[in-house]
Amino acid sequence: MKIIELVGKTADKLKIKAYIVGGPVRDKLLGIANYDLDFVVEGSGIKFAETLNKKLKGKLTTYRAFGTATIELIKGKRIDIVTARKETYKYPAAYPAVKPGAIEDDLFRRDFTINAMAISVNKKNFGNLVDFYGGQKDLNKGVIRVLHDKSFMDDPTRIFRAVRFSVRFGFKIEPYTKKLIKEAISDGLLGEVNAGRIRKEIELFLKENDSKKCLDVFSKLM
Repeated sequence: MKIIELVGKTADKLKIKAYIVGGPVRDKLLGIANYDLDFVVEGSGIKFAETLNKKLKGKLTTYRAFGTATIELIKGKRIDIVTARKETYKYPAAYPAVKPGAIEDDLFRRDFTINAMAISVNKKNFGNLVDFYGGQKDLNKGVIRVLHDKSFMDDPTRIFRAVRFSVRFGFKIEPYTKKLIKEAISDGLLGEVNAGRIRKEIELFLKENDSKKCLDVFSKLM
């Protein structure tokens, strides 16, 4: 909480909006412990990280092409900071072209509605949930749903993530999302992904509590 409050104060000082995003928000709503700290700011994420790190005094790494930064703290803790952005893909599985955007744009570029929520950390709106795409509703219903039809074309590895999240939380992949997955597999989109990324996704399967079920669910989508 001290770090979250410091992020909020830094955002207020720089007169920009800042949010906790993604998995930490999802898990908070599910009542699951998650100590990841992923932030999005509507402004320069790198400038924000540099200002924040003057207080935290961690190891700062920046990725200027994507407007992102990581601050590594003691005991393996780290903070990820992202510039709110829009993404476009020239072809399936390509690295995205990015340009600055608002929080609504940044949430829309994410994989599933349950991961496309944010919580404001600015003093004025501290703790307010930002949910443009029905993520909380899908959490309550227990479903995995993509945000748009081209999601698996943009990033075919989201197929693996759909399986992991469905098994981890006991959720169902909703019918239209499952249809899009099968079409992407049938169209050979996984073949567009380099072997290293595929291997990483399989390794993540094996780290899940029920790795066998992950592999079973995945095989049924083929």
